[in-house]
Amino acid sequence: MRAMLRWAHADLRTHRGEALFLVAATAGIVASLLLATALFGYATNPWQRAFTQSRGAHVWLHTQSAADTGRLAAINGVAAVSGPYRTATTTVASRGARAGVELRATGAGLPATGRPLVTSGRWLDPAAPDGVVLEAGLARALWAEPGDRLTVAGRTLTVLGVAETAERRYRPGERPGTVWALPRAVPEDRTAGQVVGLRLADPGDTDYTVQRAVTTLGAGAVTDVSTWQQARADAQGDTRLLGQVLGLFGLGALIAAALAVFGAISTRVRGHLRDISVLKAVGFTPGQVVRIFLVQHLAFAVLGAALAVLLVRTLGGRLPGRLGDAVQVWQGLPGHLPGLLLVPVAAVLFIGAATCLAAWRAGRVPPVPVLPPAAAPGGGLSGAARKALGLRVPPALVLGWHRAFARGRRAPATIVRLALPLLLITVALGAWTTIERFDSRPEQVGLAAALTARPDGTLTDRDATALLRANKNVTAAHPGLEVAALVPGQTGTIALRGLGTRERPYPYSIAEGRAAHGPDEAVAGQGLLDLLGARVGDWVRLTVGGHPQVLHIVGRSIEPENAGRVVSTSLDTLRENDPGLRPSLYQLQLRPGADPRTVSAELADASAGRLDIHEVTSPADRLSALRGVVFGLIAVLALIGLTELSTAIGGTVRDGERDLLALKAIGLSPRQITTVTVTAIGCTALAAALLGTALGVPFAHWLIDHEAHATGIGAGIAHAPPLPHLLALTAAAVTGAVALATLPAARATRHRLADTLSAVA
Repeated sequence: MRAMLRWAHADLRTHRGEALFLVAATAGIVASLLLATALFGYATNPWQRAFTQSRGAHVWLHTQSAADTGRLAAINGVAAVSGPYRTATTTVASRGARAGVELRATGAGLPATGRPLVTSGRWLDPAAPDGVVLEAGLARALWAEPGDRLTVAGRTLTVLGVAETAERRYRPGERPGTVWALPRAVPEDRTAGQVVGLRLADPGDTDYTVQRAVTTLGAGAVTDVSTWQQARADAQGDTRLLGQVLGLFGLGALIAAALAVFGAISTRVRGHLRDISVLKAVGFTPGQVVRIFLVQHLAFAVLGAALAVLLVRTLGGRLPGRLGDAVQVWQGLPGHLPGLLLVPVAAVLFIGAATCLAAWRAGRVPPVPVLPPAAAPGGGLSGAARKALGLRVPPALVLGWHRAFARGRRAPATIVRLALPLLLITVALGAWTTIERFDSRPEQVGLAAALTARPDGTLTDRDATALLRANKNVTAAHPGLEVAALVPGQTGTIALRGLGTRERPYPYSIAEGRAAHGPDEAVAGQGLLDLLGARVGDWVRLTVGGHPQVLHIVGRSIEPENAGRVVSTSLDTLRENDPGLRPSLYQLQLRPGADPRTVSAELADASAGRLDIHEVTSPADRLSALRGVVFGLIAVLALIGLTELSTAIGGTVRDGERDLLALKAIGLSPRQITTVTVTAIGCTALAAALLGTALGVPFAHWLIDHEAHATGIGAGIAHAPPLPHLLALTAAAVTGAVALATLPAARATRHRLADTLSAVA
């Protein structure tokens, strides 16, 4: 044992650079995995992010105005109270859109508990007594921004800001949105009440605390109760797709990091073949050799993992952009500490397993190592290399290409390890491009209409159609209606939609089959087909208001709404069963470049408020978190790729030391010898980039379509990254590899003759 420790200590002193590199590589990989974990929690749990940052209340109680809410603070388990705030229920209108809201009387200072997070604009100001702050979901529904004016019960109010909250979100027709206002702007009428928030010491006591609160105030005094579990369930319903995509990215990053660590350890063991032979010659057993390398690399792994945890813990929150925000929020999540410990422990265990495999190979090294014929120095050039020399290609480039691809099995292994992070980056770019497509080409992903107009009872069909088509920015106004339909054998309902007429059909995005043209023909979303176990070409029987409706599914359309559980036909088909049907909505297509908000305001003015107009919701709005997170993922993957690239550079420079004397003997200058090594690294990086992008594009297409199929939207939405982006990724990989390899390659050419002879030996 003493001899083993002495050799390990001597080896550490002799190869300090390698030891520092392994520690730094381990720290970088563990830090990358921790950042990926933070990004996953940040993006897939926006409610938890808002709850942590706002110090949200676990229970919100809506009560009558006369309720004595002051007694709630004395309930056992209540850590803090937000409010009470006086409330009033009313309707707000903006640019033709209307929504039910709850006006909440709040002071000019932000509360300590249940604090709204202002995302744009500013908070309430006594200098602006008619100013209000809107909940973010309500602001999107009203197209309202700071500076806009709202009409509330005949009174005009100005939007000062928009804020996020951890309370239950606004849902049209189901739950009113929250509008914060100064007390003088909240009327005291028959709808008046009050709301109070309770933050608990133990969230697990929520049900018990609600019972105590209702008992304390009296059941008749409490009008509504909402808990943090309900708010979280509402908010997390739209993040399933995002969570699955990021989970796959995390798994890919873990595999890439594992391969990078294994490559670094194998390269170091391969560089110690001469030392291992000496140890065998002086009497070390194979088991002792294995234990030496295992103890060394486990020590490096523990040190690197501890360093990564320390850096992420102390400096992670100071990183710029989304990474810093993600770390700050992640450190406040309930599952933060287990993740902070499990990731480095798993990394250390994997490094130990990888070291055992590499050290086992080291234990089999004979006392007098013999290079395999494929790796023997002085191997002949391939026919392609000799032909390139005959064409007067510079010898340094030919020899560099030969060194990159003539190393036996090590060359493909290095290329694969480098290609994996680039493949995942290509998939990330594909996800980004697909989301951008919802905004740039919405008609290709089931969003042909930009606005939905709903007339009130005073407008006839003819008047509404004439009013809509009179606007120069409206290219088509498709009449339609949507009703709930019951499928035999199912306890739930689906959406039956009639849009357009046979003369002017609605332009659905058909991914399979064809559009519906004839009587009783319809197209269905993937979610509906999966629900019924049906395929394109089948007939389905629905029940609408007690009347049967039999439809022939002739195509599959991309349906972003209602989890794809939608069957769509023409309005004429529905009128065949019920001639008295009249359209309840109009889907409006706009001219390219037209602003939906401007068109909405124009239509609202032209109709004198008789049209309720809303912008069509895009899935890209629900996946907006992915836009910022994708940059963080690319940074994490780039760091893993940089680690593997550094390992490849070290191995190539070490392998080139054997050829140094031969290259000098044939007349190559130090600059040309440096070019040989740099060319080898550049060719390896180019091969990895081409392999990663070539496999990444179809894999991204399959992955995105598979997830879209699982969520009911349906396959057919995936879009490959633009060619300029792929070329830029390839160029960045090759340029970075060449830049990193230049200095080590130049230093290797200045080795002393004795060092070169030793390397050859």
